[in-house]
Amino acid sequence: MLSNTCKYAIRAAIYLALNTDRSSKAGIKVISKELSIPSPFLAKILQVLAKHRMFSSTKGPNGGFGLLKDPYKITLYEIVILFDGNDLFEKCLISHRSCREGGSPCPMHGAYEKIREQVRSMFKEQTIGNLADEMRLNQKIII
Repeated sequence: MLSNTCKYAIRAAIYLALNTDRSSKAGIKVISKELSIPSPFLAKILQVLAKHRMFSSTKGPNGGFGLLKDPYKITLYEIVILFDGNDLFEKCLISHRSCREGGSPCPMHGAYEKIREQVRSMFKEQTIGNLADEMRLNQKIII
């Protein structure tokens, strides 16, 4: 359903919500090791999130990444749109096009449209802060 890039971005955001605050940063090597994500790949993902003002990025020996935006205001929907685009929420289940593009909808459209809307709502309501809280409650710190 989600690309690995998108999953890594979500995991990195949760990691930063759990392990940093506005005054602290986590280095790329530490994040990479904790999450088992290759450093070069993770660096590109984190730079995209920093470019979109969700993460802060500081260079240098005491540098690293932190959350720039309140984790309770970063939704899964934002991250999915950023990395995977709108396909999950718009594309037809069977075809390579949107069911809204000319012609009649696919045979799965009616049933899948309801599920798609539920998924869209869930992704818009679920925040990185909420997921981090859930992990703290379940004492599941490493993701």
